[in-house]
Amino acid sequence: MTDKRTFWEAEEINLEERRQEAIWPGGQKAVDTLAKRGKRPVRDLIRDLTDPGTPFFELSTIAGFGMNYPDVEDVHCGGIVTGIGKIHGNWTMIMANDSRVKAGSYFPITLKKHMRAQAIAEQNGLNCVYIADSGGVFLPMQADVFPDDQHFGSIFYNMARMSAQGLRQVTISTGGNTAGGAYIVFMACESIMINRQSFSFLGGPPLVKMATGEEISAEDLGGAKVHTEISGGADHLCKDQADAIQRARQLLSLTKPQTIHLHRYESREPDPSSDSLYDVLPVSPYIGIDGRKVLKALADESEFIEHKKDFSPGRGSNILVGKIRIKGIPVGVVASNASGIIFHECAKKTAEWVVRCSYEKIPLLFIQSSPGYMIGSESEHAGIGKYGADMVRAVSCAQVPRIQLVIGPDNGAANYGMCGRAYRPRFLFSTMRARTGVMSGKSAGGVLLSIEEAKRKALGSPMSPEEINEFQQKLIDKYEGELHPFFCSSRLLNDGLLKFSELRDWLAMAFEISHIRPVGEPTFGNFRF
Repeated sequence: MTDKRTFWEAEEINLEERRQEAIWPGGQKAVDTLAKRGKRPVRDLIRDLTDPGTPFFELSTIAGFGMNYPDVEDVHCGGIVTGIGKIHGNWTMIMANDSRVKAGSYFPITLKKHMRAQAIAEQNGLNCVYIADSGGVFLPMQADVFPDDQHFGSIFYNMARMSAQGLRQVTISTGGNTAGGAYIVFMACESIMINRQSFSFLGGPPLVKMATGEEISAEDLGGAKVHTEISGGADHLCKDQADAIQRARQLLSLTKPQTIHLHRYESREPDPSSDSLYDVLPVSPYIGIDGRKVLKALADESEFIEHKKDFSPGRGSNILVGKIRIKGIPVGVVASNASGIIFHECAKKTAEWVVRCSYEKIPLLFIQSSPGYMIGSESEHAGIGKYGADMVRAVSCAQVPRIQLVIGPDNGAANYGMCGRAYRPRFLFSTMRARTGVMSGKSAGGVLLSIEEAKRKALGSPMSPEEINEFQQKLIDKYEGELHPFFCSSRLLNDGLLKFSELRDWLAMAFEISHIRPVGEPTFGNFRF
């Protein structure tokens, strides 16, 4: 039997290798090329932009791998760095094009990642800083990135709406911004350009010559001096990137300090520590977990105040509900336990708890390790559909900040009831144990095999044992590949793939940010408890 700690440490080494691959596109050669142009990698700029000694929580680092776009296998990090850091003590969303990845071009995954960052900023009331250096849409895929809602134009729509809400939109142009990309400069509340390095125009020199016959240099058409001294399209002229970063910090220096609208206690470390998760979680994601041990590893002082502990012993305990503190922040939890299968008793208990936390205005953490709701005649007759719907309805309508953490199977309707992506949690984090999809590979292989066998039998050509094995294994491999956290993270089905050792820091950050805006009053739909 594989030692749990050894296994998970090896898995997280794989994760770290993928992260390093994502943040190092083109290797040292690409960094040297930037240096020749007076530029530095965007993460270096972000480090200077954020307050000294404070962390930068980079989102969706491994987005963009295995996308198989035309002539492009991987889009490292989605071609854009997004994340949350502090500037003069205020949490701020930072979005930075990485020109090392196809000149900062926008692929579908780039758009999805950029707009997910904007959605987090708008929902949680964060100012935004854009470090812009982009060639605009990836032209071979224009039909997939330009004309529709949630395509390129939605970036500027979002900037306008956030600006109207009083959320500062500051752009630092560190390179060329052409066509639609130019609006990242022009739509900002304040924009910064760098002399002889920044360019912004609706059509570059080649297009201008083709359309009008005019021959003009990039500098004379839309350089930094043109837009700061003549057109007025930009506000601040800087001599280099370091100057531009300091100017951005200066522009945000008088921003009103953020208020966190929640009561918070002194942070206490868990005992046992969060490091114990490496020994607690089974190697196979399809083996049940001890949810109480998971909560002890995450909670301050390992204290879990359980609600309805004795309700329906056995089946009702497949979900645990109650309260913990994470770095001093009180949190209501809904956590998978044992097999994680959601029986009607679990659904009833959860729906009631979500409503109760909503009225108390306490945020919710969903710790997901469930293969789904229980099926079969007994469960249907007991009301699994009705009570499952009430659970989904409560999660949908809860006005308090909700965060999902996936630590195991995340299948079927359990993805919905446990606040999956479609239920718009403020943040969604996964671990290397997560397996997100409609069902497990084994289940999918069994279901589809039965259909194929019936079809072949009806045609008078029953499947041989070899064909059965081959068919089933092919489907298992396909599903398990698509359930894997690397696959899901590359497609932005979560906001971050985290190591067990990182969970408390990330959850504390997410809950703190989720309370910059005050929590509203509870509203719920039709319940039939």
